[in-house]
Amino acid sequence: MKISDLFNYKKPEIKALHLTWIAFYICFFVWFNMAPLATSMLKDLGWLTAEDLRLFAIANVALTIPARILVGMGLDKWGPRRVFSVLMVTMAIPAIAFAFGETRTQLLVSRLVLSSIGAGFVVGIHMTAMWFKPRDIGFAEGFYAGWGNFGSAAAAMTLPMLAFNVFGGVDGWRYAIANTAILMALYGVYYWFAITDGPAGTVHHKPRQVSAMEVSSWADMVKLIIWTIPMIGILSLLVWRIADMGYLSSTWTWAFHGVIALIVLYQVVQILRVNLPILRRGVPEDDKYPFNSVAALNSTYFANFGAELAVISMLPMFFEMTWGLTPTTAGMIAASFAFINLVARPIGGLVSDKCGNRRLVMLVYMIGIAIGFALMGLMNASWSLVLAVAVTILCSVFVQGAEGATFGIIPSIKRRLTGQISGMAGAYGNVGAVFYLTLYTFVTPSQFFFIIAAGALLSFAACFFWLKEPEGAFGEEYVISSVDLELAANPQASK
Repeated sequence: MKISDLFNYKKPEIKALHLTWIAFYICFFVWFNMAPLATSMLKDLGWLTAEDLRLFAIANVALTIPARILVGMGLDKWGPRRVFSVLMVTMAIPAIAFAFGETRTQLLVSRLVLSSIGAGFVVGIHMTAMWFKPRDIGFAEGFYAGWGNFGSAAAAMTLPMLAFNVFGGVDGWRYAIANTAILMALYGVYYWFAITDGPAGTVHHKPRQVSAMEVSSWADMVKLIIWTIPMIGILSLLVWRIADMGYLSSTWTWAFHGVIALIVLYQVVQILRVNLPILRRGVPEDDKYPFNSVAALNSTYFANFGAELAVISMLPMFFEMTWGLTPTTAGMIAASFAFINLVARPIGGLVSDKCGNRRLVMLVYMIGIAIGFALMGLMNASWSLVLAVAVTILCSVFVQGAEGATFGIIPSIKRRLTGQISGMAGAYGNVGAVFYLTLYTFVTPSQFFFIIAAGALLSFAACFFWLKEPEGAFGEEYVISSVDLELAANPQASK
Protein backbone atom coordinates (compact mmCIF):
# COMPACT_ATOMS: atom_id res chain seq x y z
CA MET A 1 0.00 0.00 0.00
CA LYS A 2 1.30 3.44 -0.99
CA ILE A 3 0.57 6.76 0.67
CA SER A 4 -1.04 7.98 -2.56
CA ASP A 5 -3.64 5.21 -2.19
CA LEU A 6 -5.15 7.14 0.72
CA PHE A 7 -6.62 9.60 -1.79
CA ASN A 8 -8.28 6.92 -3.91
CA TYR A 9 -11.71 7.15 -2.30
CA LYS A 10 -13.24 4.91 -4.96
CA LYS A 11 -11.56 1.92 -3.35
CA PRO A 12 -14.00 0.49 -0.78
CA GLU A 13 -11.22 -0.31 1.67
CA ILE A 14 -9.94 3.29 1.56
CA LYS A 15 -13.46 4.61 2.12
CA ALA A 16 -13.82 2.22 5.09
CA LEU A 17 -10.48 3.41 6.50
CA HIS A 18 -11.50 7.07 6.37
CA LEU A 19 -14.96 6.45 7.83
CA THR A 20 -13.38 4.51 10.68
CA TRP A 21 -10.58 6.89 11.62
CA ILE A 22 -13.09 9.74 11.71
CA ALA A 23 -15.21 7.69 14.13
CA PHE A 24 -12.21 7.12 16.39
CA TYR A 25 -11.13 10.77 16.05
CA ILE A 26 -14.52 11.88 17.36
CA CYS A 27 -14.33 9.34 20.20
CA PHE A 28 -10.90 10.63 21.22
CA PHE A 29 -12.09 14.23 20.92
CA VAL A 30 -14.92 13.49 23.39
CA TRP A 31 -12.73 11.28 25.60
CA PHE A 32 -10.23 14.10 26.24
CA ASN A 33 -12.61 17.07 26.20
CA MET A 34 -12.03 17.82 29.91
CA ALA A 35 -8.30 18.66 30.01
CA PRO A 36 -8.36 21.86 27.89
CA LEU A 37 -11.34 23.21 29.87
CA ALA A 38 -10.13 22.24 33.34
CA THR A 39 -9.20 25.79 34.40
CA SER A 40 -12.61 27.04 33.25
CA MET A 41 -14.27 24.39 35.37
CA LEU A 42 -12.23 25.44 38.42
CA LYS A 43 -13.24 29.09 37.97
CA ASP A 44 -16.93 28.31 37.41
CA LEU A 45 -17.35 25.62 40.07
CA GLY A 46 -16.20 27.00 43.39
CA TRP A 47 -16.60 23.61 45.09
CA LEU A 48 -14.21 21.88 42.66
CA THR A 49 -10.48 21.52 43.44
CA ALA A 50 -7.35 20.72 41.44
CA GLU A 51 -7.16 17.41 43.35
CA ASP A 52 -10.63 16.53 42.06
CA LEU A 53 -9.47 17.12 38.49
CA ARG A 54 -6.44 14.86 39.01
CA LEU A 55 -8.81 12.16 40.21
CA PHE A 56 -11.08 12.71 37.20
CA ALA A 57 -8.01 12.28 34.97
CA ILE A 58 -7.44 8.81 36.44
CA ALA A 59 -11.17 7.98 36.22
CA ASN A 60 -11.08 9.12 32.59
CA VAL A 61 -9.00 6.07 31.63
CA ALA A 62 -10.14 3.51 34.22
CA LEU A 63 -13.24 1.79 32.83
CA THR A 64 -11.65 1.64 29.40
CA ILE A 65 -9.89 -1.43 30.81
CA PRO A 66 -12.94 -3.69 31.31
CA ALA A 67 -14.73 -1.96 28.42
CA ARG A 68 -12.01 -2.99 25.97
CA ILE A 69 -12.27 -6.59 27.14
CA LEU A 70 -16.06 -6.61 26.78
CA VAL A 71 -15.92 -4.80 23.45
CA GLY A 72 -13.31 -7.26 22.20
CA MET A 73 -15.74 -10.08 22.97
CA GLY A 74 -18.61 -8.17 21.38
CA LEU A 75 -16.61 -7.65 18.19
CA ASP A 76 -16.22 -11.37 17.71
CA LYS A 77 -19.97 -11.84 18.22
CA TRP A 78 -21.63 -8.87 16.49
CA GLY A 79 -18.92 -7.34 14.30
CA PRO A 80 -17.31 -3.87 14.43
CA ARG A 81 -20.00 -1.87 12.58
CA ARG A 82 -22.71 -2.54 15.15
CA VAL A 83 -20.39 -2.27 18.15
CA PHE A 84 -18.83 1.04 17.07
CA SER A 85 -22.19 2.63 16.28
CA VAL A 86 -23.81 1.59 19.56
CA LEU A 87 -20.74 2.65 21.55
CA MET A 88 -20.73 6.16 20.09
CA VAL A 89 -24.45 6.69 20.66
CA THR A 90 -24.55 5.35 24.23
CA MET A 91 -21.39 7.14 25.39
CA ALA A 92 -22.95 10.48 24.44
CA ILE A 93 -25.16 10.09 27.54
CA PRO A 94 -22.39 10.25 30.21
CA ALA A 95 -20.63 12.97 28.18
CA ILE A 96 -23.73 15.19 28.42
CA ALA A 97 -24.15 14.24 32.10
CA PHE A 98 -20.60 15.45 32.74
CA ALA A 99 -21.18 18.67 30.83
CA PHE A 100 -24.08 19.62 33.08
CA GLY A 101 -22.85 18.03 36.32
CA GLU A 102 -23.59 19.95 39.51
CA THR A 103 -21.84 17.81 42.13
CA ARG A 104 -18.40 16.23 42.53
CA THR A 105 -19.97 12.78 42.58
CA GLN A 106 -21.94 13.38 39.38
CA LEU A 107 -18.81 14.60 37.61
CA LEU A 108 -16.76 11.63 38.86
CA VAL A 109 -19.34 8.97 37.97
CA SER A 110 -20.11 10.41 34.53
CA ARG A 111 -16.37 10.72 33.76
CA LEU A 112 -15.84 7.15 34.93
CA VAL A 113 -18.60 5.79 32.69
CA LEU A 114 -17.45 7.96 29.78
CA SER A 115 -13.99 6.39 30.01
CA SER A 116 -15.53 3.35 28.29
CA ILE A 117 -15.39 5.34 25.03
CA GLY A 118 -11.69 4.50 24.86
CA ALA A 119 -12.75 1.00 23.84
CA GLY A 120 -13.61 2.45 20.45
CA PHE A 121 -9.95 2.04 19.55
CA VAL A 122 -10.05 -1.77 19.37
CA VAL A 123 -13.27 -1.63 17.32
CA GLY A 124 -11.55 0.31 14.56
CA ILE A 125 -8.49 -1.93 14.73
CA HIS A 126 -10.75 -4.92 14.12
CA MET A 127 -12.65 -3.17 11.31
CA THR A 128 -9.41 -2.19 9.58
CA ALA A 129 -8.10 -5.76 9.83
CA MET A 130 -11.24 -6.96 8.04
CA TRP A 131 -10.70 -4.58 5.12
CA PHE A 132 -6.91 -4.82 4.58
CA LYS A 133 -4.56 -7.69 3.78
CA PRO A 134 -1.62 -8.68 6.03
CA ARG A 135 0.98 -6.98 3.84
CA ASP A 136 -0.78 -3.59 4.25
CA ILE A 137 -2.21 -3.86 7.75
CA GLY A 138 0.59 -2.05 9.57
CA PHE A 139 0.23 1.18 7.61
CA ALA A 140 -3.59 1.01 7.49
CA GLU A 141 -3.93 0.54 11.23
CA GLY A 142 -1.18 3.07 11.96
CA PHE A 143 -3.00 5.65 9.83
CA TYR A 144 -6.33 4.82 11.50
CA ALA A 145 -4.93 5.11 15.02
CA GLY A 146 -2.64 8.07 14.32
CA TRP A 147 -5.34 10.29 12.86
CA GLY A 148 -7.84 9.03 15.41
CA ASN A 149 -5.56 9.75 18.36
CA PHE A 150 -5.10 13.26 16.98
CA GLY A 151 -8.57 13.91 18.37
CA SER A 152 -7.03 14.64 21.78
CA ALA A 153 -4.73 17.32 20.32
CA ALA A 154 -7.63 18.76 18.30
CA ALA A 155 -9.70 19.00 21.48
CA ALA A 156 -6.89 20.84 23.25
CA MET A 157 -6.58 23.34 20.39
CA THR A 158 -10.25 23.98 19.55
CA LEU A 159 -12.44 23.46 22.62
CA PRO A 160 -11.25 26.58 24.51
CA MET A 161 -12.02 28.70 21.44
CA LEU A 162 -15.44 27.07 21.12
CA ALA A 163 -16.18 27.58 24.82
CA PHE A 164 -14.95 31.20 25.05
CA ASN A 165 -15.57 32.67 21.60
CA VAL A 166 -18.59 30.76 20.29
CA PHE A 167 -20.69 30.05 23.37
CA GLY A 168 -19.10 32.42 25.90
CA GLY A 169 -20.21 33.05 29.46
CA VAL A 170 -19.50 30.97 32.55
CA ASP A 171 -21.31 27.97 31.05
CA GLY A 172 -19.42 28.06 27.76
CA TRP A 173 -17.37 25.02 28.75
CA ARG A 174 -20.56 23.06 29.43
CA TYR A 175 -22.02 23.73 25.98
CA ALA A 176 -18.71 22.98 24.28
CA ILE A 177 -18.51 19.54 25.93
CA ALA A 178 -22.20 18.80 25.29
CA ASN A 179 -21.85 19.60 21.59
CA THR A 180 -18.99 17.12 21.21
CA ALA A 181 -21.30 14.45 22.66
CA ILE A 182 -24.12 15.28 20.24
CA LEU A 183 -21.71 15.17 17.29
CA MET A 184 -20.50 11.73 18.38
CA ALA A 185 -24.04 10.34 18.66
CA LEU A 186 -24.97 11.63 15.20
CA TYR A 187 -21.87 10.11 13.63
CA GLY A 188 -22.62 6.82 15.38
CA VAL A 189 -25.98 6.65 13.61
CA TYR A 190 -24.35 7.56 10.29
CA TYR A 191 -21.61 4.92 10.72
CA TRP A 192 -24.23 2.19 11.13
CA PHE A 193 -25.55 2.81 7.60
CA ALA A 194 -22.31 3.93 5.88
CA ILE A 195 -20.10 0.85 6.23
CA THR A 196 -20.06 -2.95 6.27
CA ASP A 197 -17.95 -5.46 8.18
CA GLY A 198 -15.39 -6.06 5.45
CA PRO A 199 -15.70 -6.45 1.67
CA ALA A 200 -18.62 -8.35 0.17
CA GLY A 201 -18.15 -12.07 0.67
CA THR A 202 -15.83 -11.65 3.65
CA VAL A 203 -15.91 -14.61 6.03
CA HIS A 204 -15.92 -13.35 9.60
CA HIS A 205 -13.88 -16.00 11.42
CA LYS A 206 -15.13 -16.12 14.99
CA PRO A 207 -13.74 -17.80 18.11
CA ARG A 208 -15.50 -20.79 19.62
CA GLN A 209 -16.47 -18.69 22.64
CA VAL A 210 -16.42 -14.94 23.22
CA SER A 211 -16.36 -15.12 27.03
CA ALA A 212 -12.62 -15.86 27.20
CA MET A 213 -9.61 -16.15 24.88
CA GLU A 214 -8.69 -19.58 23.56
CA VAL A 215 -5.13 -20.79 24.17
CA SER A 216 -2.99 -23.54 22.72
CA SER A 217 -1.47 -25.25 25.76
CA TRP A 218 -1.88 -25.80 29.49
CA ALA A 219 1.05 -23.48 30.18
CA ASP A 220 -0.53 -20.77 28.05
CA MET A 221 -3.77 -21.07 30.05
CA VAL A 222 -1.83 -20.37 33.24
CA LYS A 223 -0.16 -17.37 31.57
CA LEU A 224 -3.54 -16.03 30.42
CA ILE A 225 -4.84 -16.22 34.00
CA ILE A 226 -1.73 -14.45 35.32
CA TRP A 227 -2.10 -11.62 32.78
CA THR A 228 -5.85 -11.32 33.42
CA ILE A 229 -5.56 -10.63 37.17
CA PRO A 230 -3.79 -7.23 37.03
CA MET A 231 -5.87 -6.20 34.04
CA ILE A 232 -8.93 -6.04 36.31
CA GLY A 233 -7.18 -5.75 39.67
CA ILE A 234 -5.69 -2.37 38.72
CA LEU A 235 -9.14 -0.88 39.31
CA SER A 236 -8.58 -1.38 43.04
CA LEU A 237 -5.92 1.33 42.74
CA LEU A 238 -8.59 3.74 41.51
CA VAL A 239 -10.97 2.71 44.31
CA TRP A 240 -8.24 3.37 46.86
CA ARG A 241 -7.56 6.82 45.38
CA ILE A 242 -11.27 7.70 45.31
CA ALA A 243 -11.65 6.63 48.94
CA ASP A 244 -8.50 8.49 49.95
CA MET A 245 -10.05 11.72 48.67
CA GLY A 246 -13.22 11.23 50.70
CA TYR A 247 -15.63 10.17 47.95
CA LEU A 248 -16.27 6.75 49.54
CA SER A 249 -16.83 5.47 53.06
CA SER A 250 -14.76 2.52 54.28
CA THR A 251 -17.78 0.24 53.86
CA TRP A 252 -18.26 1.18 50.22
CA THR A 253 -14.52 0.99 49.61
CA TRP A 254 -14.33 -2.61 50.75
CA ALA A 255 -17.52 -3.40 48.86
CA PHE A 256 -15.98 -2.16 45.60
CA HIS A 257 -12.75 -4.05 46.29
CA GLY A 258 -14.91 -7.14 46.78
CA VAL A 259 -16.72 -6.58 43.49
CA ILE A 260 -13.40 -6.24 41.66
CA ALA A 261 -12.18 -9.48 43.25
CA LEU A 262 -15.38 -11.25 42.15
CA ILE A 263 -14.93 -9.96 38.58
CA VAL A 264 -11.37 -11.30 38.55
CA LEU A 265 -12.62 -14.65 39.84
CA TYR A 266 -15.36 -14.69 37.19
CA GLN A 267 -12.84 -14.04 34.43
CA VAL A 268 -10.63 -16.88 35.70
CA VAL A 269 -13.63 -19.23 35.75
CA GLN A 270 -14.49 -18.25 32.17
CA ILE A 271 -10.92 -18.94 31.06
CA LEU A 272 -11.13 -22.41 32.60
CA ARG A 273 -14.62 -23.07 31.20
CA VAL A 274 -13.60 -22.16 27.66
CA ASN A 275 -10.17 -23.77 27.56
CA LEU A 276 -10.39 -26.96 29.61
CA PRO A 277 -12.56 -28.80 27.01
CA ILE A 278 -10.37 -27.53 24.15
CA LEU A 279 -7.10 -28.59 25.80
CA ARG A 280 -8.49 -31.99 26.81
CA ARG A 281 -9.44 -32.70 23.19
CA GLY A 282 -6.07 -31.43 22.00
CA VAL A 283 -5.30 -28.43 19.79
CA PRO A 284 -4.34 -29.22 16.17
CA GLU A 285 -0.80 -28.12 15.33
CA ASP A 286 -1.96 -25.72 12.62
CA ASP A 287 -4.31 -24.00 15.09
CA LYS A 288 -1.73 -23.24 17.79
CA TYR A 289 -0.38 -19.77 18.43
CA PRO A 290 2.23 -18.42 20.89
CA PHE A 291 0.57 -16.68 23.84
CA ASN A 292 3.99 -15.30 24.77
CA SER A 293 3.62 -12.95 21.81
CA VAL A 294 0.31 -11.69 23.21
CA ALA A 295 2.00 -11.13 26.60
CA ALA A 296 4.85 -9.21 24.95
CA LEU A 297 2.43 -6.94 23.08
CA ASN A 298 0.45 -6.37 26.28
CA SER A 299 3.67 -5.05 27.78
CA THR A 300 4.41 -2.82 24.78
CA TYR A 301 1.01 -1.15 24.92
CA PHE A 302 1.34 -0.71 28.68
CA ALA A 303 4.66 1.03 28.07
CA ASN A 304 3.76 3.12 25.00
CA PHE A 305 0.05 3.98 24.99
CA GLY A 306 -0.15 3.90 28.78
CA ALA A 307 2.73 6.34 28.93
CA GLU A 308 1.17 8.54 26.24
CA LEU A 309 -2.13 8.89 28.12
CA ALA A 310 -0.28 9.70 31.33
CA VAL A 311 2.12 12.18 29.70
CA ILE A 312 -0.53 14.16 27.81
CA SER A 313 -2.36 14.54 31.15
CA MET A 314 0.64 16.16 32.91
CA LEU A 315 2.73 17.73 30.15
CA PRO A 316 0.93 21.13 29.92
CA MET A 317 1.47 21.82 33.62
CA PHE A 318 5.07 20.58 33.41
CA PHE A 319 5.94 23.06 30.65
CA GLU A 320 4.00 25.87 32.31
CA MET A 321 5.71 25.45 35.68
CA THR A 322 9.22 24.66 34.41
CA TRP A 323 9.58 27.46 31.82
CA GLY A 324 7.06 29.96 33.21
CA LEU A 325 4.79 29.81 30.17
CA THR A 326 1.17 30.89 29.92
CA PRO A 327 -1.39 28.07 30.08
CA THR A 328 -2.30 28.61 26.43
CA THR A 329 1.31 28.43 25.22
CA ALA A 330 2.07 25.42 27.43
CA GLY A 331 -1.04 23.67 26.15
CA MET A 332 -0.08 24.25 22.52
CA ILE A 333 3.45 22.94 23.12
CA ALA A 334 2.18 19.92 25.05
CA ALA A 335 -0.31 19.19 22.25
CA SER A 336 2.69 18.49 20.01
CA PHE A 337 3.11 15.17 21.82
CA ALA A 338 -0.29 14.00 20.54
CA PHE A 339 -0.03 15.99 17.28
CA ILE A 340 2.85 13.75 16.19
CA ASN A 341 0.28 10.92 15.97
CA LEU A 342 -0.66 12.24 12.52
CA VAL A 343 2.61 11.03 11.01
CA ALA A 344 4.51 8.94 13.56
CA ARG A 345 1.94 6.22 14.09
CA PRO A 346 1.25 5.61 10.37
CA ILE A 347 5.02 5.60 9.79
CA GLY A 348 5.39 3.01 12.57
CA GLY A 349 2.90 0.78 10.79
CA LEU A 350 4.49 1.47 7.39
CA VAL A 351 7.97 0.61 8.66
CA SER A 352 6.53 -2.58 10.14
CA ASP A 353 5.10 -3.44 6.70
CA LYS A 354 8.21 -2.59 4.67
CA CYS A 355 11.03 -3.74 6.93
CA GLY A 356 10.25 -7.44 6.50
CA ASN A 357 10.68 -8.15 10.22
CA ARG A 358 7.90 -6.87 12.49
CA ARG A 359 9.64 -8.15 15.65
CA LEU A 360 12.82 -6.16 14.94
CA VAL A 361 10.82 -2.98 14.33
CA MET A 362 9.07 -3.45 17.67
CA LEU A 363 12.39 -3.87 19.49
CA VAL A 364 13.88 -0.73 17.94
CA TYR A 365 10.86 1.37 18.85
CA MET A 366 10.77 0.19 22.48
CA ILE A 367 14.44 0.96 23.10
CA GLY A 368 13.84 4.35 21.45
CA ILE A 369 11.02 5.07 23.92
CA ALA A 370 13.27 4.19 26.85
CA ILE A 371 15.98 6.58 25.64
CA GLY A 372 13.44 9.32 24.81
CA PHE A 373 11.78 9.36 28.22
CA ALA A 374 15.16 9.17 29.96
CA LEU A 375 16.16 12.35 28.11
CA MET A 376 12.88 13.99 29.13
CA GLY A 377 13.72 13.08 32.72
CA LEU A 378 16.84 15.24 32.40
CA MET A 379 14.92 18.31 31.19
CA ASN A 380 14.81 21.33 33.50
CA ALA A 381 14.69 25.14 33.36
CA SER A 382 18.36 25.31 32.36
CA TRP A 383 17.48 23.72 29.01
CA SER A 384 16.41 25.98 26.18
CA LEU A 385 12.71 25.67 25.44
CA VAL A 386 13.47 24.81 21.81
CA LEU A 387 15.66 21.87 22.84
CA ALA A 388 13.05 20.64 25.33
CA VAL A 389 10.34 20.71 22.66
CA ALA A 390 12.63 18.90 20.20
CA VAL A 391 13.33 16.11 22.71
CA THR A 392 9.61 15.85 23.50
CA ILE A 393 8.73 15.50 19.82
CA LEU A 394 11.51 12.96 19.22
CA CYS A 395 10.29 10.87 22.15
CA SER A 396 6.73 11.11 20.84
CA VAL A 397 7.84 9.79 17.43
CA PHE A 398 9.03 6.58 19.08
CA VAL A 399 5.97 6.31 21.36
CA GLN A 400 3.43 6.70 18.55
CA GLY A 401 5.48 4.58 16.15
CA ALA A 402 5.60 1.76 18.69
CA GLU A 403 1.82 1.90 19.02
CA GLY A 404 1.50 1.50 15.25
CA ALA A 405 3.99 -1.36 15.24
CA THR A 406 2.11 -3.15 18.05
CA PHE A 407 -1.11 -3.29 16.10
CA GLY A 408 0.75 -4.09 12.90
CA ILE A 409 1.52 -7.45 14.55
CA ILE A 410 -1.72 -8.31 16.39
CA PRO A 411 -3.98 -9.28 13.44
CA SER A 412 -1.42 -11.86 12.27
CA ILE A 413 -1.07 -13.69 15.61
CA LYS A 414 -4.40 -15.52 15.41
CA ARG A 415 -6.97 -14.29 12.89
CA ARG A 416 -10.18 -15.37 14.61
CA LEU A 417 -8.99 -14.00 17.97
CA THR A 418 -8.10 -10.54 16.65
CA GLY A 419 -10.89 -8.86 18.63
CA GLN A 420 -9.93 -10.50 21.91
CA ILE A 421 -6.18 -10.00 21.48
CA SER A 422 -6.73 -6.37 20.49
CA GLY A 423 -9.02 -5.92 23.48
CA MET A 424 -6.47 -7.35 25.90
CA ALA A 425 -3.52 -5.38 24.53
CA GLY A 426 -5.64 -2.23 24.38
CA ALA A 427 -6.76 -2.75 27.96
CA TYR A 428 -3.15 -3.00 29.06
CA GLY A 429 -2.57 0.46 27.58
CA ASN A 430 -5.09 1.79 30.07
CA VAL A 431 -3.67 -0.35 32.86
CA GLY A 432 -0.43 1.50 32.20
CA ALA A 433 -2.21 4.87 32.22
CA VAL A 434 -3.94 4.21 35.56
CA PHE A 435 -0.70 2.90 37.06
CA TYR A 436 1.43 5.79 35.81
CA LEU A 437 -1.10 8.54 36.63
CA THR A 438 -1.52 7.22 40.16
CA LEU A 439 2.24 7.00 40.58
CA TYR A 440 2.62 10.55 39.28
CA THR A 441 0.80 11.90 42.35
CA PHE A 442 3.75 10.75 44.50
CA VAL A 443 6.82 11.70 42.42
CA THR A 444 8.37 14.69 40.67
CA PRO A 445 8.01 15.09 36.88
CA SER A 446 11.67 14.11 36.35
CA GLN A 447 11.26 10.96 38.44
CA PHE A 448 8.06 10.23 36.53
CA PHE A 449 9.83 10.34 33.15
CA PHE A 450 12.58 8.02 34.41
CA ILE A 451 9.95 5.56 35.70
CA ILE A 452 8.17 5.32 32.35
CA ALA A 453 11.57 4.98 30.64
CA ALA A 454 12.21 1.96 32.88
CA GLY A 455 8.81 0.57 31.90
CA ALA A 456 9.74 0.78 28.21
CA LEU A 457 13.05 -0.96 28.92
CA LEU A 458 11.25 -3.83 30.67
CA SER A 459 8.91 -4.13 27.68
CA PHE A 460 11.92 -4.27 25.35
CA ALA A 461 13.19 -7.25 27.38
CA ALA A 462 9.76 -8.92 27.18
CA CYS A 463 9.70 -8.52 23.38
CA PHE A 464 13.29 -9.74 23.05
CA PHE A 465 12.55 -13.01 24.85
CA TRP A 466 8.85 -13.62 24.10
CA LEU A 467 7.80 -11.98 20.85
CA LYS A 468 7.87 -14.18 17.75
CA GLU A 469 7.58 -13.08 14.15
CA PRO A 470 3.97 -13.93 13.16
CA GLU A 471 3.42 -16.58 10.51
CA GLY A 472 2.24 -15.05 7.24
CA ALA A 473 2.80 -11.51 8.52
CA PHE A 474 3.43 -10.23 4.98
CA GLY A 475 1.18 -12.56 3.01
CA GLU A 476 -1.69 -11.89 0.64
CA GLU A 477 -4.15 -13.41 3.12
CA TYR A 478 -4.18 -14.21 6.84
CA VAL A 479 -3.23 -17.73 7.89
CA ILE A 480 -6.37 -19.81 8.35
CA SER A 481 -6.25 -23.09 10.32
CA SER A 482 -8.27 -26.28 9.99
CA VAL A 483 -10.33 -25.20 13.00
CA ASP A 484 -11.11 -21.84 11.33
CA LEU A 485 -12.38 -23.66 8.26
CA GLU A 486 -14.43 -26.04 10.37
CA LEU A 487 -16.05 -23.19 12.30
CA ALA A 488 -16.77 -21.26 9.09
CA ALA A 489 -18.43 -24.32 7.54
CA ASN A 490 -20.33 -25.23 10.70
CA PRO A 491 -21.01 -22.21 12.99
CA GLN A 492 -22.83 -24.50 15.44
CA ALA A 493 -19.48 -26.16 16.21
CA SER A 494 -18.53 -23.10 18.21
CA LYS A 495 -21.38 -23.57 20.64
